[in-house]
Amino acid sequence: MKRVAGLAALFLALLAAMALKGALLSLPSPPDQAAPGAFDANRAAARLAHILGDERPHPADSANGDAVRERLIAEMRAVGLEPRVTDDFACNSNIHARNVNCARVRNLVATLGPIGDARRPALLLVSHYDSTFAGPGAADDGIGVAAMLGVAEALRGARLERPVIFLFDEGEELGLLGARAFLERDPLATRVAYAVNLEARGVDGPAIMFETSRPSGPAIAWYARASGRPVANSLSTDLYRLIPNSTDVAVLNERPWTILNFAIIGNETRYHSAGDTLASLDRRSLQHTGEQALGAALAVAASDAPPAGSGERLYTDLAGRMLIDMPMTFGLVLLGLILLFLLVEAWRRRALGLPLLAMAGTLAGSLAFAFAGHFIVQLIRPGDYWRAHPLVAREAVYASAIAAAVAALLLVARTPERTRLRAAFWLLFTALGAALCAVAPGAAIYFLVPPFAAALGMALRRKWPRAEQAGAIAAALLLFVTFGPALDLFEQLMNGGPLWAFAPLAAAIMLPALIECAPFLGRGRTVLVVAGAIDLAIAGWIAAGLMPAYDDDRQQLFTIEYVSDQAAGTARFAINNDGAPVPYDAAWARTEMPYTARRRWAAPAPAVPVAAPAVTLVGQAPAPGGRHLRLRIAANGAETITLIAPPDARLGAAGAGGFVPRFARGADTDKYYLRCIGRACDGAALDLLVGSAAPVEFTIIGSRSGLPAVAAPLARARPATARAQYGPDATITVGRIRL
Repeated sequence: MKRVAGLAALFLALLAAMALKGALLSLPSPPDQAAPGAFDANRAAARLAHILGDERPHPADSANGDAVRERLIAEMRAVGLEPRVTDDFACNSNIHARNVNCARVRNLVATLGPIGDARRPALLLVSHYDSTFAGPGAADDGIGVAAMLGVAEALRGARLERPVIFLFDEGEELGLLGARAFLERDPLATRVAYAVNLEARGVDGPAIMFETSRPSGPAIAWYARASGRPVANSLSTDLYRLIPNSTDVAVLNERPWTILNFAIIGNETRYHSAGDTLASLDRRSLQHTGEQALGAALAVAASDAPPAGSGERLYTDLAGRMLIDMPMTFGLVLLGLILLFLLVEAWRRRALGLPLLAMAGTLAGSLAFAFAGHFIVQLIRPGDYWRAHPLVAREAVYASAIAAAVAALLLVARTPERTRLRAAFWLLFTALGAALCAVAPGAAIYFLVPPFAAALGMALRRKWPRAEQAGAIAAALLLFVTFGPALDLFEQLMNGGPLWAFAPLAAAIMLPALIECAPFLGRGRTVLVVAGAIDLAIAGWIAAGLMPAYDDDRQQLFTIEYVSDQAAGTARFAINNDGAPVPYDAAWARTEMPYTARRRWAAPAPAVPVAAPAVTLVGQAPAPGGRHLRLRIAANGAETITLIAPPDARLGAAGAGGFVPRFARGADTDKYYLRCIGRACDGAALDLLVGSAAPVEFTIIGSRSGLPAVAAPLARARPATARAQYGPDATITVGRIRL
């Protein structure tokens, strides 16, 4: 009985530690009384409340956007900034897809410091003040706007050696248009040498420095000097470059500037939705963002010797207390030496057979167990069943990892000899890290310190018999302190799943502790111990399946669209959600729609007249590589007009007003999208380079916020804990034209 209680305590202690791994990162609370020159989140939040007003969505080139801009101008003047308003009809392409977006954008630009001295390079602080059509954007990017105003207030009394340029840009949500307009048209862009961008993909959590200019050495030297509470790692920086998300930095990176990019990512369920409100924005996140931005500004602008660095760096924070960084080359060489030592040590200890197979089996088995649990629960409860209580589902994943580890240690390794198990685990862990470095070299930072501690203990065991166990325990703790918070941030970033993909990472964190307990695990009957661990995993998945899927805070994605295909003479309702059944009686089927590759629930809808945008060909001429077309748009009430061309159209470039960017190369199967958003699109002329000599059939999509009256019953059927996200409830028209 005592052994059963001991095993239960061990497993529950591991689960508790994994549940608390995110708590290692503590956030600063706003001060009751901020010191002179310090950032004050409470004052920043009060300014943001005035700017947002009634917290309506305020996309670029909209009436609500105009109102927000006027209130922002007033707040800029209140903190000592004198804004200059620019006005451009800008277009920008997407580096990850065949998209070109256009809109009228008005940036607000102001300066502090010795801007008249052309010999002094400037620091640029950037945030965007437009929101999406779906929500008020209190975090995205109100947190950046509020932080920059607080920084301006703090810098007003400081002696600045270099000018600071404040850019509150518009149109970031429409395709980074304000940043493009600044870079191409604003004369101050030629003065910049350093830039800080502030963003959000959630409403809470730390301000993560997730992207730098390349090479990273100068940016990391700057960040190391500036940040008192660093949260950053070179792995996330590398991984960010592999995903299609982008911020204004995607444009700013075209200049040889030293750049830091910050964002909060906690509770993505409110991102780009009506839930992104000031009430939901964590003041501690605002405080941390403001402190990071102010520290970065002072490190450059208030110093006569800016931080200097070179080359690529490996770096990570240590639980938000300090930054560890080293040259990339040194770290990779050290990783290779550690791997070689562990390989020799594993061979000497006869750990390359069953012990190594057990470690690999743990990682593979944890993935299989977690996927099986997730698959079964999702069969019973389609949709994001974990959305309201992600921690419960994560604990089920961790319990699956424990079950896989216990089964592998007892059934595959068949030895409680920790010296062999340690060598096998740290060899596999380091080898996987080295393999990951082929895709993301910044990953090496996580595979250096813990294996080094373990290897050092192994090397010293002959002089000090207890050195190996001390090194193993130190390595396990270092792995938890470094990798644990990083795993928590990755889980938040991938809030939409797949949950089971994190099981091997969780297993890697917990395995060193289980290895140290291997003799204890082996004392009981093997079948019963393994069965007990599996029962714990099953209990975890049952708990995940029984928890409410959504609540008032973490609501279900549920966007309603009324789609009138005027060319086909059909009308449909479309629901963009997480795949859960729609609580409204209709002939629903999952299908692709003409305007997006993301599958939706669709069902027939009553036909009602809806005005559609019109596109007219007003000019055509031969051009190098194809034909140059000039098109005139009549919006007819649409907020967004999209032209979609098939992959074989070979569109080269598109735009207006001097901004005619080229389409990204993309995949051979990718369609081309040309969008115009906002009031200025009505009557706008767009230029288009078509590589095909034959006529091309374009699909014309018109979109406006809101639904016709026939959709009211469907809107009423939407669950109370659901809301539109990533796009508003909208009326969409579909037409076609040959050009």
